[in-house]
Amino acid sequence: MSANVLRQLAGKLGGLLLTLFLASVVIFAAMLLTPGDPVTAIAGGVRPTPEMIAQIRAQHHLDQPVWVQYLLWVQGVFTGDLGTSFVYKTPVAELIAPRIGITLLLVVYTIVLIGVFGVGSGILAATRGRAVDRTILVLTSVGVALPTFVVAIGLIWVFGRVLGWFPVYGAGSGLLDNLYHLTLPAISLSVMYIAYLSRITRGAVVGQLHAEHVDTARVRGIPHSAIFRRHVFLNASPQILAISGATIAGLFAVSAIAEQAFGIGGLGSLLTEAAARKDLPVVQVISLLLVAIFVVLNAVVDVVIALIDPDSARSRRLA
Repeated sequence: MSANVLRQLAGKLGGLLLTLFLASVVIFAAMLLTPGDPVTAIAGGVRPTPEMIAQIRAQHHLDQPVWVQYLLWVQGVFTGDLGTSFVYKTPVAELIAPRIGITLLLVVYTIVLIGVFGVGSGILAATRGRAVDRTILVLTSVGVALPTFVVAIGLIWVFGRVLGWFPVYGAGSGLLDNLYHLTLPAISLSVMYIAYLSRITRGAVVGQLHAEHVDTARVRGIPHSAIFRRHVFLNASPQILAISGATIAGLFAVSAIAEQAFGIGGLGSLLTEAAARKDLPVVQVISLLLVAIFVVLNAVVDVVIALIDPDSARSRRLA
């Protein structure tokens, strides 16, 4: 590993830690500034007496200065004590743990669909002639304009109600049953991203197809498949990876839409419900987790791009 890559790794690690620190401050402050009193949520609908209010505030450190509350929360995150849900009266870690797996499986399933159909259709559009290019262009134009919830409603009606091919509620049990239940949610999440990544892939591949080094390789008589693999797709991959990294990281947050539409008990649906009920410990931990995933995945993508093409990584960092 070159010294340049090591410097980039060190810089990414420093940036990651700084981003997580700033994100933790923003998340903690934002939840404190939201309307309403968390004591009401903790009391569970009971009209709290002054004595009960004082007891609740002391138990959950709400009577401490804001900076003390923040330090106690950060200390808990580092030590594995994520706090107790105001609403469910259950440790946050126990609420999140069983939901991480299903959200992760949904995101991975969606990533596979995006990678196969997004990159695949982009390559086809760039290499298979004008008719294929125009057809894919029309389809991707429609796909980019379709919000996830609209796609979800359409899939539920067509494949769930009319045809009855797929279940439209719940996540199932067991890996195969999970995948069967998550097919429609994964498709609903992937449509817009497939269309977007297809366009990015097409543009990157077309740009490389007309590059000087590709023309030189053709003149030298190198087989077409080798030219595409070594000179076209490899050089186009940094641009594709840059978009893919942001897309994958963002899926963890966007998954809440599909989870709500299809009744999947994942992190996204838990975050939505906790925010509506002002369950601060749950919202804070899940929000920080999503930020951490986003930052880490983007850092990983930058490192991969640096290994493939240091010049592209440098340009991405300066941008």
